[in-house]
Amino acid sequence: MEEPATTPLDTMTPPQTGQRAALPEIKPAAGVLFEDAADYLKPEEVSQLRSAYHFSDSAHHGQFRMTGDPYISHPVAVSQILVQWRLDSQALTAALLHDVMEDTSVTKEDIEKRFGKVVAELVDGVSKLDKFQFESQEHEQAENFRKMLLAMVRDVRVILIKLADRLHNMRTLTVMQPHKRARIARETLEIYAPIANRLGLNSLYQELQELSLQHLYPNRYQVLMKALTRARGNRREVVGKILDAIRKALSDHGIDAVVTGREKTLYSIYKKMTEKTLSFAEVYDIYGFRVIVNDVSACYLALGALHQLYKPIPGKFKDYIAIPKDNGYQSLHTTLFGPFSTPIEVQIRTEEMHNIAEAGVASHWLYKESGTSLSDLQTKTHQWMQSLLEMHSESGNAAEFLEHLKVDLFPDEVYVFTPKGKIMSMPHGATCVDFAYAVHTDIGNQCVAAKVNHELVPLRTELTSGDRVEIITAAHAKPNPAWLNFVVTSKARSRIRHLMKTMQYEESSKLGERLLAQALVALKSTPDSITDEQWAQLLKNTGVKSRDEILADLGLGKQLAVVVARQLLSIGEHDGATRQPGSLVIHGSEGMALQFAKCCHPIPGDPIIGYLRKGQGLIIHTHDCPVARRSRADTDKWMDVEWAPDSRKLFTVSLRVLASEGRGVLAKIAAEIAKTESNIESVSLEPGDSTAYAEINFTVLVANRLHLARVMRGLRSVPEVVRVTRLKS
Repeated sequence: MEEPATTPLDTMTPPQTGQRAALPEIKPAAGVLFEDAADYLKPEEVSQLRSAYHFSDSAHHGQFRMTGDPYISHPVAVSQILVQWRLDSQALTAALLHDVMEDTSVTKEDIEKRFGKVVAELVDGVSKLDKFQFESQEHEQAENFRKMLLAMVRDVRVILIKLADRLHNMRTLTVMQPHKRARIARETLEIYAPIANRLGLNSLYQELQELSLQHLYPNRYQVLMKALTRARGNRREVVGKILDAIRKALSDHGIDAVVTGREKTLYSIYKKMTEKTLSFAEVYDIYGFRVIVNDVSACYLALGALHQLYKPIPGKFKDYIAIPKDNGYQSLHTTLFGPFSTPIEVQIRTEEMHNIAEAGVASHWLYKESGTSLSDLQTKTHQWMQSLLEMHSESGNAAEFLEHLKVDLFPDEVYVFTPKGKIMSMPHGATCVDFAYAVHTDIGNQCVAAKVNHELVPLRTELTSGDRVEIITAAHAKPNPAWLNFVVTSKARSRIRHLMKTMQYEESSKLGERLLAQALVALKSTPDSITDEQWAQLLKNTGVKSRDEILADLGLGKQLAVVVARQLLSIGEHDGATRQPGSLVIHGSEGMALQFAKCCHPIPGDPIIGYLRKGQGLIIHTHDCPVARRSRADTDKWMDVEWAPDSRKLFTVSLRVLASEGRGVLAKIAAEIAKTESNIESVSLEPGDSTAYAEINFTVLVANRLHLARVMRGLRSVPEVVRVTRLKS
């Protein structure tokens, strides 16, 4: 690719003496911009562009790119890219001004006063957040993406300007330091290129990938480029013969078509080599062929003609006309056995499909005068943007939002059917739970089982194209946190996390209410004696929005119940007390606001003590836990707890069994555990001190210490068992 004369990114150097004289050099570029824009814009709109150019040039006066070119050359180049997509005057004006808020003293109000509210909003959406201080570079990047994408939801032109901005920066990245080039290229590959693909901007998507590879792995890029150049000469004759054969076959069948040969991008070749561990010599299909016909029926006629010419490779045919991709892409894809056993990839599409495939959502402007119907594409794009809003509302922070976005920008898709026959597009690797959430959030939250092709399957089962999926729900079911280990869609992940946070908040609030009641009783008062006026005054004093928020903080250990109780009582002018609260009764079913320490695995019957840990709630330890003993000095955080007599929850206990080696010993021990009505969660074997013995570690579920005693007695009754020990750490 030919390198432009300008330099990359929005990095500037202080003006040198006499450098301002370089300004006339960019006037021809601006002149070309205005001439190209005049082909489809009204004269008054072109006049506004000229005004925006002079405004931006004045604002950036004295700012230069790293090669010494005036900074205005960058906005002009970005606008030129958008002119190729035939974007409207507002977008082009915003492109010329897209850096003035970030790099100059110009404000959003200044732009709105001069060029209107819409242009100001577009510029604001593209601008970074450089004026704010962030915890880290990653946090800053996440915040920038969140702001930009939320602005994109309001107006898709924001992301089109940003993508054009990134394309020009990537084209002019050469003079940056290698580590900066690699960072920017990786960011482009992970975020901007997939967004371009998701919006159907195929040409932009491929160029961003190509440039990212060039800057991320320059040595590999050069080696592959040389190999590809050599291969062109060796394979040019073969490609010519295939082109002639395809054209003749289509002509013989009376099909009017334009046939072109296309070289696969270097990035797609590199990706195939890395994914399938191939050398360059083993990648034969570096050339593809595109057939453009007049209508949809001709697409299928052309497919039949080509399948008669060359044998199709089984499993390599995809009909994206009947089932379009989510970004609106439509084509028939087939791979054929060509001459010399060379695989041939062929795409068959109409002219209208080709326009959308190349320009995606930008084709709304590029081809809007041709009468092309883009309602499906616009609807799908709008649905995706709305899903970004939902992800944003359910994400706890910018980093989590960025994680959801990366998950959502998937390259591969599978197509499955609902019980009513509706086709749904899912990402590669999607599970039954992903499907349930794709149908409806309530279906996902309440799903308990799934049927794929009429057979019951685990919820973690991965779906494949053509599957018929049915979700079985239960009214009182709740999401399992373990689902986060296998779901792949951002919608499922964000919904599960959101509900987990909601459940934790509610459960923490209930635990906090119990803790506060206990503290009030210990201070010779009761919860009923606290009036609404006392609560209102406490909320006013602390700046907290609601009573539930204080209770949730108590349950999560962010505040101490005895402190809040004394604050409430002092507001009511009650006499305080100094003695500590009595014991809190633990049932074991309190939920996420209460946890049992993994260091000592307490079970009913064990003497226990509770520790309020900030952000995690109440942690229950045994009295003799060495971990608890080390932090007992922090007395304010420790409180007395006791087991409820009617606890029905099963608790995890680790047992170590020393047994003599012999056939069937493990089976005997497992059978004995089953007799005591205990379940085995896990088992592992370790060699003992001699070859005659082995140590077996079991994790079992028991109701209490009496149940555990029955299990251990049963194990000791097995003749081969030498010793049974409960492990607490």
